[in-house]
Amino acid sequence: MGNQSIVTEFLLMGFTDDRETQILHLVMFLIVYLTAVLGNLLIIMAVTLDHYLHNPMYFFLVHLSFLDLCFISTTVPKSIAISTTKKQNSNICWMLF
Repeated sequence: MGNQSIVTEFLLMGFTDDRETQILHLVMFLIVYLTAVLGNLLIIMAVTLDHYLHNPMYFFLVHLSFLDLCFISTTVPKSIAISTTKKQNSNICWMLF
């Protein structure tokens, strides 16, 4: 008989309760977020403005950069806000399904 357990949720724990460490994490994630946004915007602008980069490979690169920009702009700011504000418990349950 195999394993019959089914995981339907996982627990996302906060980093720490120390305010100084929370601010350090906020600054680190904000720097990574802004770097990713700036990099994706530069890729989109470079391919759009340069006529020699109008090839199918760069077409897909622009769409990949746009998708990355959309995904990172929804998840990272929300996780930063949730981890720094104490509106919810320190244990946050996210549903997988």
